[in-house]
Amino acid sequence: MPGDRGALEVGAGQAMGEDAFTEHRPLLFTIAYEMLGSAADAEDVLQESYLRWSAVDPATVEHPRAYLVRVVTRQALNHLRAVRARREDYVGPWLPEPIRTAPEVSEDAILAESVSMAMMLVLETLNPTERAVFVLHDVFGYTHGEVAVSIGKTEVAVRQIAHRARRHVHARRRRFEPGSDAGREIVQRFLLAATTGEVQALMDLLAPEVVSLSDGGGKAVAARRPITGRDEVARFVLGVIRTSTTATTRVEHTTCNGMPAARFLTDGELDWLVAFEIHDGRITGLYGIRNPDKLLRADTVRSLDRGEHQPWKP
Repeated sequence: MPGDRGALEVGAGQAMGEDAFTEHRPLLFTIAYEMLGSAADAEDVLQESYLRWSAVDPATVEHPRAYLVRVVTRQALNHLRAVRARREDYVGPWLPEPIRTAPEVSEDAILAESVSMAMMLVLETLNPTERAVFVLHDVFGYTHGEVAVSIGKTEVAVRQIAHRARRHVHARRRRFEPGSDAGREIVQRFLLAATTGEVQALMDLLAPEVVSLSDGGGKAVAARRPITGRDEVARFVLGVIRTSTTATTRVEHTTCNGMPAARFLTDGELDWLVAFEIHDGRITGLYGIRNPDKLLRADTVRSLDRGEHQPWKP
């Protein structure tokens, strides 16, 4: 029957669309997360993008991945412009929403650095368009022409934006080492020294220029300013351990944003999460998240992907 055939064709088209979206979802999530710094916002963007994609006949799209990247990029840009004002009024230091990453993320040095806390904070200093251009071109390898189509700019303009964004990022990026067994051992020794109050052992693991950032968002107790220097950070860490842990606090090791991290659970509930930046055998950065809104999805292991980029014709 003609009607049955039409229904079958619609059903087949929907299945094709769902398959394409599912296939590229790790890539799409990674792009959205790197542009937004929030897993929750990235999920919202993917939902909005899926609704747009589901309204399109996939058979008419020659390059589904390129099409989906373009849709996600534009949705993420709109979202980022809307949330920037809220972040300017944030209470205390703002840190990205942490994501639990699989160990294999560290095998891709570019991917690991691009989702690290330090790099995400640098990306936060770019304007939305600069951030989109840098992420798509320098992290995911899209050409200037492809990026131009994705953000609705000319290729000449994108080249200028890319140059400006790259110079900005390179001037501010911190040295980065992907998570490793050696890094996790350093974190283990650090936590042991902190919980047992071994001050010298703690100091020996901290780099002289170490920086500690705490994100409570005004909803949990946290330092309202960066803590810098080995002495100050050591005192701060010992104070936090002394006042914030109880007999029921349990510490678990994990990998967060491609970095070794520790989860502090009190009465079985995740109370705070700390990611560690390590260079040359010393801890150079501590990123502590206590804002409960940012810990809601911290246990979800995220599949990240830079994709095996293949040029496409706009």
